[in-house]
Amino acid sequence: MQGTLYVCGTPIGNLEDITLRQLRILKEVDIIVAEDTRHTLKLLNFYNIKNKLISYHEHNKNYKGNEILKMLQDGKNIALVTDAGMPGISDPGEDLIKLCRDNNIVVTSAPGPTAVITALVLSGIKCNKYIFEGFLSDDKKEKNKVLDRISHETRTVVLYEAPHNIIKTLKLLEDTIGGDRIISIVRELTKRHEEIITKSISQMIEYFNSVEPKGEFVIVISGEDEEIQKKEEINKWLDISVEDHMKIYLENGLQIKEAIKLVSRDRNVPKREIYNIIMKK
Repeated sequence: MQGTLYVCGTPIGNLEDITLRQLRILKEVDIIVAEDTRHTLKLLNFYNIKNKLISYHEHNKNYKGNEILKMLQDGKNIALVTDAGMPGISDPGEDLIKLCRDNNIVVTSAPGPTAVITALVLSGIKCNKYIFEGFLSDDKKEKNKVLDRISHETRTVVLYEAPHNIIKTLKLLEDTIGGDRIISIVRELTKRHEEIITKSISQMIEYFNSVEPKGEFVIVISGEDEEIQKKEEINKWLDISVEDHMKIYLENGLQIKEAIKLVSRDRNVPKREIYNIIMKK
């Protein structure tokens, strides 16, 4: 009989943020797979849990994943934890979970806190619609692609960032989406020195130029105003004539009726107005 992989959330700061179910699972499984065994050992010692720990991280995941899979296939029950929060979110646990699912291993979750959700609700920025981009890529092309996407995003955007990169990332955001956009930076979540700062991007750069950035950062970025975006989109089309606007859609194979409908939408004017302009020609 095969074992089960338990994806266990762990505290993101305060060690008391753990459920009774998670504690039971960590005691009862055969093995605990941890991103950093030294970090996880502090949590286990706090709750007087004695269990076998093995490491699984970005640098050993390619061979360690198969070893863990074999243990599960041999009937071992395993708990997967990360340093803080839910495994699989911006960490290599994602690869192990996929490997297990691809090999028909039962994967279940004992959910816990996550920095992205905790920061989002504390930020005071709209959180009914949001996207999570994790850490920006080190690859310049990929990073620019994400930044461009963020600049046009009307939903709230959440990023992770390390303290040594925070000013550099803020300057990139300023260059891409402008210094006036309101953001919140949340650091040291659930810890004694937890801090939530809400300012414009330009003000935030000034702030972190005057204090030493410490702790792990979550950046919550307010989305672009939908009304402003809509006006900009309309203004873009107003730079060309109705006739040239129609031509774009007709050359793409649309019928006149459908093209009139789209031009009407793009320019935010009644279809009759577009029809009259076209018919006069």
